Amino acid sequence: MTEEKAERHPPCFGDLETVFPMGDDGLRHSPCKCLHCGSKTECLRKAMAAGEGARVREEIVDRAYDSGVMGFFQRWARKKQFHQRRRASERAAKQGGGS
Repeated sequence: MTEEKAERHPPCFGDLETVFPMGDDGLRHSPCKCLHCGSKTECLRKAMAAGEGARVREEIVDRAYDSGVMGFFQRWARKKQFHQRRRASERAAKQGGGS
């Protein structure tokens, strides 16, 4: 990220709990202040690309299973994919940090 891009983003840029917090109803919502921000799409993409984004995707899968939209095996397969991706990214970070 260049310096000029970093300057125009607010300090909450990419922070999942700020830009997409869990509401009282158990669902995630973007706050009104974020809806009026010019960086909202890029910010939410950055937040979802980070490690916390995987947790949100797992929440979506669990809700789909609980509501009957997704079956047991599909939920199991998706959660396995999430787990494998998380392990692969942890290994890559460990190898990249040790070089």
